[in-house]
Amino acid sequence: MDHGTQAPDVIRVMVVDDHAIVRRGLLAYVATIPAFRVIGEAANGEQAIARLKQWDALGEPMPHVVLMDLQMPGMGGVEATEVIARTYPEVKVVVLTSFGELERVHAALAANAAGYVLKDADPDEVGTAIRAALTGGMHLNPAVARQLTRRMTAPRDGLTSLTSREREILALVAEGRSNRDIAEHLVISERTARTHVSNLLAKLRLSSRTQAALLAIREGLVPPPS
Repeated sequence: MDHGTQAPDVIRVMVVDDHAIVRRGLLAYVATIPAFRVIGEAANGEQAIARLKQWDALGEPMPHVVLMDLQMPGMGGVEATEVIARTYPEVKVVVLTSFGELERVHAALAANAAGYVLKDADPDEVGTAIRAALTGGMHLNPAVARQLTRRMTAPRDGLTSLTSREREILALVAEGRSNRDIAEHLVISERTARTHVSNLLAKLRLSSRTQAALLAIREGLVPPPS
């Protein structure tokens, strides 16, 4: 699914968590969100990837989004996210996190996770985070964003390599806007917006829009989420 596209009418979700009770709760939780449908579950990264391979081989509908716990026995969430992002780029991974897992969140974002959500978030916030991942925008939890920006490892001098237009687009990315939103705001084509975003990510040596947003917040291009 390309950046800037609309979320599908029915969003297929897979839940990956090693604790059966937590997983059951998440399944019930996601099922309460309108237009969301849980199509599978797994207890660790290996099981999740095996399910995806099975669906792919049988030509069955793949999940649009995988809700991925980070700390699991066997293949954990970070490694699984990297494999999924590389093998099934159309499947977005939204990380389930807590305040004690910030280092793993950084690693997951570097592995191309499409976003994160706190494990104690309410269904509306989970839905917002998933839809943002699907449409090329993002949802940043304010408390986690503040913690993550303090740990950003991107070089501070990287912003000097950006053109004024790229800096403007970086600020729009940090506001959670999709490529379509950016294109409409700047009166340019969606393809041009997508190219600008790709260029600025490459210049900043970042692998995700979420990382770019955190950098923009850290450097004061936009205020932190409140």
